[in-house]
Amino acid sequence: MPKGINKVFLIGHIGKDPEVTYTGGGLCIAKFSLATTESVKKGDSYEDKTEWHRIVFFGKQVENYIAKYIHKGDAVYVEGKIAYGSYEVEGVKRYTTDIIGQQIQSMGGKSDDAPKKKAPQDSLDRHLDGDDSSDMPF
Repeated sequence: MPKGINKVFLIGHIGKDPEVTYTGGGLCIAKFSLATTESVKKGDSYEDKTEWHRIVFFGKQVENYIAKYIHKGDAVYVEGKIAYGSYEVEGVKRYTTDIIGQQIQSMGGKSDDAPKKKAPQDSLDRHLDGDDSSDMPF
């Protein structure tokens, strides 16, 4: 019997181009913000409410797909899990909430004004079906 499920599904827009870095051991990491917006009833009308999520991906999926094809403004589907952490700055403890990405799929750009690289469909399928969780550092 499972002890619990930690699974997140998000559809939103990339806030800025992914920040891609490497660990000392050569593991590729991508971090980016993702905005999700929903309509919330306020009195007799509705207004948009936007939430920002910090997304982190690890491994070959970053090098082979995210670094090449994911850009600011793109609409994407992200599947992953929630991870909580903390760190200390000048004696003050700070807490973090990240989404550790496991799959990502482009849903098109926010604007067609600027040409962008498009992922070939077979490349997209190959990188979405792989389980890069073994590359995660925890």
